[in-house]
Amino acid sequence: MDRALDDVYAYASAPANLPAWAHGLGGSIEKIEDQWVAELSPMGRVTVTFAPRNELGLLDHDVTLPSGETVHNPFRVIVSGTGSEVVVALRRQAEMRDAEFERDAGMVTADLARIKELMESA
Repeated sequence: MDRALDDVYAYASAPANLPAWAHGLGGSIEKIEDQWVAELSPMGRVTVTFAPRNELGLLDHDVTLPSGETVHNPFRVIVSGTGSEVVVALRRQAEMRDAEFERDAGMVTADLARIKELMESA
């Protein structure tokens, strides 16, 4: 995207900005005590734990589902010419059906398109 890594990282690393671009994590997120909590219908309430702020562009986050299972989501912002690139590794969960995985892939693709649009229009 046509935006500096530092700008993209600053925006994407702020949990309060997630509802604007990461619809895959739900429509709202709030800090309750020391945890970020999102509502994922029909999945329910999940907690999201983010990698500490860093200078490497790492935005990894763990999503803990209501079942207690934690899903690790590798997420990076890297330099690409004069702009940056956002890279997400989408992992297929053990019991996930093809249709569910394709749905997740579509949601991640939409989220990435949304953050690109927001960053380039700001």
